[in-house]
Amino acid sequence: MECIDEKRLEQVVSQLMIDMGIPVHLRGYHYMRTAVMMAVEDMKVVGSVTKLLYPEIARRYNTTNGKVERAIRNAVEISWERGNRRTFERMFGYCMESGQGRPTNSEYIAAIADAAFVHIKEAAS
Repeated sequence: MECIDEKRLEQVVSQLMIDMGIPVHLRGYHYMRTAVMMAVEDMKVVGSVTKLLYPEIARRYNTTNGKVERAIRNAVEISWERGNRRTFERMFGYCMESGQGRPTNSEYIAAIADAAFVHIKEAAS
């Protein structure tokens, strides 16, 4: 994949996460933003969150894999309960009211990464 402007990617990812209701003050917000940016660069990390993604984020933030996973899960739970329903419908095809369970950490990361990638590509066209 060609080079994507890192600063622009971070802005797009941050805006998507805020639209989804992920509070900026949470550690999980920062971990998830890093995870999404890594996924945009290489989607393979989403298929191996416990072996590739969490360890790399833990290394970058000087913490443990378990704390990274828990912080991201907490951010996802808060987002799912309080976030913008239209955004969830657009990104996942369903929301909390549909009765389906919340998406997993990796599903959230993949959905935000896909949306960010599309947004960046459309803006470049």
